[in-house]
Amino acid sequence: MSYATQAELTDRYGTAMLVNLTDRAAVATGVIDVAVLARALADTDAMIDGYLATRYTLPLEAVPGLVADLAMQIAIWKLHVTEPDPKIAKDYDTALKLLRDIGTGAVRISAAGIEPAGSSANGVQVTDRERPFTEAAMKGFI
Repeated sequence: MSYATQAELTDRYGTAMLVNLTDRAAVATGVIDVAVLARALADTDAMIDGYLATRYTLPLEAVPGLVADLAMQIAIWKLHVTEPDPKIAKDYDTALKLLRDIGTGAVRISAAGIEPAGSSANGVQVTDRERPFTEAAMKGFI
């Protein structure tokens, strides 16, 4: 399951931009190259999974809105073969920072039942051994 779709990217960035970024044929076709777009989306999914796998069970049952938004920001950056404009580069940097925060738990994504079950133990458990220096053992030294 992909975190973002071609329809979502088209809706956010427009057909003209996606045609400019994906139409890499020797003779321009004037349409979105689905294979190029699918590759960028697959690379984006792999990157996001790398960050989420440390904290969440994959695959996600439902894609949270924040993750879909981050996927679109990363995918559009990945489609650029030249230096993207500053807004896209800034969005990409922000997306990576948010993914790091999601991976560490500083930011939580809202989806039911996706975080792995933690242990019921709180804190450190210590098993104490019998003390060798008791009052009875030290008789005559105290």
